[in-house]
Amino acid sequence: MQFLNSPPRFLFFTGKGGVGKTSIACATAIELSEAGKRVLLVSTDPASNVGQVFGIQIGNKITAIPAVVNLFALEIDPQAAAQLYRDRIVGPVRGKLPDAVVKGIEEQLSGACTTEIAAFDEFTALLTNDKLTGEYEHIIFDTAPTGHTIRLLQLPGAWSGFLEEGKGDASCLGPLAGLEKQRAQYKEAVDALANPERTRLVLVARAQASTLREAARTHEELAGIGLSKQSLVINGVLPKSEASEDPLAQAIYVREQNVLASIPQALKSLPVDIIELKPFNLVGLDALHLLLKDQVDATDTSKFNPIILQAPSLSTLVDEIAKDGHGLVMAMGKGGVGKTTIAAAVAVELAHRGLPVHLTTSDPAAHINETLNGSLDNLTVSRIDPHAEIERYKQHVMDTKGTKLDDAGRKLLEEDLRSPCTEEIAVFQAFSRIIREAGKKFVVMDTTPTGHTLLLLDATGSYHREIERQMGKGNTHFTTPMMQLQDPKQTKVLLVTLAETTPVLEAANLQVDLRRAGIDPWAWVINNSVAASNPHSPLLRKRAQNELHEIDLVANTYATRYAVLPLLKDEPIGVEKLLELSRPNKPTTS
Repeated sequence: MQFLNSPPRFLFFTGKGGVGKTSIACATAIELSEAGKRVLLVSTDPASNVGQVFGIQIGNKITAIPAVVNLFALEIDPQAAAQLYRDRIVGPVRGKLPDAVVKGIEEQLSGACTTEIAAFDEFTALLTNDKLTGEYEHIIFDTAPTGHTIRLLQLPGAWSGFLEEGKGDASCLGPLAGLEKQRAQYKEAVDALANPERTRLVLVARAQASTLREAARTHEELAGIGLSKQSLVINGVLPKSEASEDPLAQAIYVREQNVLASIPQALKSLPVDIIELKPFNLVGLDALHLLLKDQVDATDTSKFNPIILQAPSLSTLVDEIAKDGHGLVMAMGKGGVGKTTIAAAVAVELAHRGLPVHLTTSDPAAHINETLNGSLDNLTVSRIDPHAEIERYKQHVMDTKGTKLDDAGRKLLEEDLRSPCTEEIAVFQAFSRIIREAGKKFVVMDTTPTGHTLLLLDATGSYHREIERQMGKGNTHFTTPMMQLQDPKQTKVLLVTLAETTPVLEAANLQVDLRRAGIDPWAWVINNSVAASNPHSPLLRKRAQNELHEIDLVANTYATRYAVLPLLKDEPIGVEKLLELSRPNKPTTS
């Protein structure tokens, strides 16, 4: 593996959820430890569980891994770190400021930016405190800070004073209120990250266009702020040997090889390692030892139990959706799970039944017209240009809040407006203009704002509360976009995921966030299920067995209703293939 050649002291693994960051970080830690190096493995990823991988309890303390000499691990709980961080900031003003103001501050501090900065606050000492970490030759981090967080920490200025004067916008500056006293330590940490002799960043992706595009964006963003020493690992690539006797495996192999042949230009200069898909769950030392090795023997299929899956299909959900004759359907979920495909499949099936449908997306990478690859009666398609909406929103904020600021304040506000929250708020405003159509037809939306953004919009005196204040005293009927999203009779949220541990956990976390915003997901959709595809390849059959636990977890723990969509031989592009996704499932036994 090239990313292990002459490894520096700090190794960071980053990538989208479900690509295998934790497993690769653990396997790397084992390999270095067994080479005689003292290694500290640190996880800051709420969706990963290093302790579970090694089969021991770790938690927020440095713990020796008994089965591996020289290996120690630490799990930073980002949610607990974020709560401590919030308490430190909100505590001094609680009881001194009106409850509504305190609640607004808490909501500003409720999102991913706060969690990430709080986690950075926790592991800064691991980058700068030699007394704490001097005995380790390598420190491996499962999940790196984003470029946005590092840019924020690099900016000069009196954050606390800027916020106390009420000049900041309600986006991502809130989390920075408590950073001023530690600015020197943060500078030292950021300098360590940017030093190629001390730090290497490993981008982890799958052989999928979406995850490689995400890796390319991460590479360019972090390289632009000084993190130049990077490698690319493409994980979970189906071996050619599995494709000989199984049409499904053959189709997957060809699809992945085509993606690998067209890696984004930004990534072509990086050292690239390919890790083959393994038939087993990556838990325990035996599995981790094999992860970085090629040509793992396929498991004998005679040892497998029969794969029995009886699960509702997408058509079952569409039957219920269609009864109302109109309404808003929102496909939500993390990147790479197939939201665009699911939104398009629901829209096409509704239109195929003779119902009027407007399908809309804000994802610049979704290429929804390519997914449809044609037209259909009763279906109209639109795309919200997020770049145009962001620029419109930024200009509005700078023309209003920005005119009251000095040059330093404008610089801080401009940086704040570069955050992911800005895109979500801007796109939500564009969606709001379309939502009203759902009273007369079906509106199906792909790529929607997160629960944190919805909380922020609703809790900081934005459009919804302002209209409620103005209209509440009279008898005038009114409906705001937020009210429509919170009304299950008008809006049905579909949480899209994969039958894998990390995507399911991420979807469950998103569900909690949405419920805090008063939005209860209507159904879960498990996409690209191998278990629902009746594979013959030994490796895919084992993968199918592993999926059954995650499907059961969704069906019996997380979801009120759910559907499972099979992994198809051909990509679901075009009206006919999309309709195939919504056909009733046949019970799978193999």
